[in-house]
Amino acid sequence: MPRFFSFIPVVSLFFALPLKLHSVQLGGNTAFFIAWLSNFKLLLLAFSEGPLSDPSLSPLRFIAVACFPIRIETTQDGQNPPPKLENSPKSQKDGHNSQNPPPNGQNRENPGLETNEEGNKSVWNYAVKIVLLALFIRIYEYSDRMHPKVILVIYCFHIYFSLEIALATAAAMVRALFGLELEPQFNDPYLSTSLQDVWGRRWNLVVSRTLRPTVYEPVLRVTARFLGRK
Repeated sequence: MPRFFSFIPVVSLFFALPLKLHSVQLGGNTAFFIAWLSNFKLLLLAFSEGPLSDPSLSPLRFIAVACFPIRIETTQDGQNPPPKLENSPKSQKDGHNSQNPPPNGQNRENPGLETNEEGNKSVWNYAVKIVLLALFIRIYEYSDRMHPKVILVIYCFHIYFSLEIALATAAAMVRALFGLELEPQFNDPYLSTSLQDVWGRRWNLVVSRTLRPTVYEPVLRVTARFLGRK
């Protein structure tokens, strides 16, 4: 509890910081990475849980893990595995479940094709989304001549493309500086076949992984004492 109370000023500062940024792009990204993701990880650290509780983290890696959706897998001897370990057949067999879905573009049946297919898809995928994002910004100049619901649909795609491009940029920076990989944030939500598919497997995957240890599990532990686990 003393550590929790000592974190309160930092958490409050991180909540207030995005409110002082008047740029939508800068303020939105700061709100996601700092006010939302970092604060949840700091609250977990206060109770010696979460990725920041690893004592082997260097200061720079601590900051990177705190600010970005990074999951560092460790081996039994406590060492970080090589980056390609996640694409090994064993990890695909044992590690891909509902809480740890396969990254975008992976093929469970043919692991050998994953890297090339994902890399080629990413280049063209992000290139098309950057072009569409620029086109949306241009379309806004003619919004007074368009139906309001059409503009709302464009806003939805604008937000999604902006988030994915921002996360791809952050992933490239983190990979270059620290050799770490970011968790996949989206899994092509526009290919969803049902509401369960979009919310459970394709949309904002980091949010569900972060809310489970910080909200769901603590509430479950407290309420189970009075209502039972079921």
